[in-house]
Amino acid sequence: MPTLAKGQNAPLEADTITISVALSAPADVSALLLTESGKVRTDADFVFFNQPSGPGVQLLTRPGGAEVQITTAQIPTDIDLVRAVITLDNPGATFGQFPAPTARVADATGSLLYEYPIDGLASESVVVALEVYRRQGAWKVRAVGQGYAGGFADLVTDHGISVDDAPASAPAPTPAPAPAASPPAPAQSTEVNLTKGRPVSLVKGQRVSLRKDGGVALTLVKMGLGWDPVEKRGMFGSRAIDIDLDASAVMFADDQIADVCYYGQLQSKDGSVVHQGDNRTGAGDGDDEVIMVDLTRVPAYVNTIMFVVTSYKGQTFEQVQNAFCRLIDATTAGDELARYTLHGGMPFTGMVMAKVFRGGDGWKLQAIGEGIQAKHLGEAAPQLAGFVHI
Repeated sequence: MPTLAKGQNAPLEADTITISVALSAPADVSALLLTESGKVRTDADFVFFNQPSGPGVQLLTRPGGAEVQITTAQIPTDIDLVRAVITLDNPGATFGQFPAPTARVADATGSLLYEYPIDGLASESVVVALEVYRRQGAWKVRAVGQGYAGGFADLVTDHGISVDDAPASAPAPTPAPAPAASPPAPAQSTEVNLTKGRPVSLVKGQRVSLRKDGGVALTLVKMGLGWDPVEKRGMFGSRAIDIDLDASAVMFADDQIADVCYYGQLQSKDGSVVHQGDNRTGAGDGDDEVIMVDLTRVPAYVNTIMFVVTSYKGQTFEQVQNAFCRLIDATTAGDELARYTLHGGMPFTGMVMAKVFRGGDGWKLQAIGEGIQAKHLGEAAPQLAGFVHI
């Protein structure tokens, strides 16, 4: 029986499958039916113990615990994916207190198709275990493993559910940030080549192939991100305001988040992306935060790594000057290969700076420079999928 790794997907040949969970702690299993936007159409698309039936999805009670049964032929055409969710019964408990849960996928006869050990959980009390999704007319399953430290409230608000119809034990939610509008088309779409000793100065939307002179692919790169606080002038002179910006790398499998790397998790689960530490002021010359990427170790299912900067204290980029990101060849003495600089402040608390992605002939870098409203990675994450395909 194949074992899935986080972010990995696999085909589903059976029309009816069941998803069950092996866990040593009391927990509930539920399901979300989601449109292409990642949201439910109505609260009826949330299947849980008080509402055990939805279109094409049933919550079945078994002696060993509840199971989610999915009949793909009955899923409405405007539903793109179904997510299976595990919620711990005790609102004060976390997954880190117990052995890792295991999600299992079986066909209608009970024969196991796939297994996914959901490791790496710590402070989370809710986790999206698996998702079943459409792809080019067929159905596939993906190992997700996305936890919610904020619990049930974070889960439901993230997926557009009204909490009034949710289980009574759910904590009251904090309002979710409004998602960003669909990303605009980039200003430029041209692609340039790297030239030894001549760093490329990118403009918004421009791409560069991650190959050196002679066509040799880069293997180990650094993304340096930097910024300077705007000086505030007063009667007694001027002073710089401390701006606590945080750089993050978000790894995507297709248009779904597979892993993240930020100040709270300095290394991706596979070790291919490493954050080198948090800078809380923006003071000093050079890079304020650096993220290392070993392109040879990035899992095959990861097609995009997005670099995002968020303002922890809610200050906007109108109070930041000289914000930039630069690509560095980490296999040399630190040669700068390409740089993208933001000119002018923007009334946003977050910025999608750039991404590296797999093209037909290898990895590429693209400057994005689009603002979002997000003070931390948790608020930014639901707004990023639209930037994968620009």
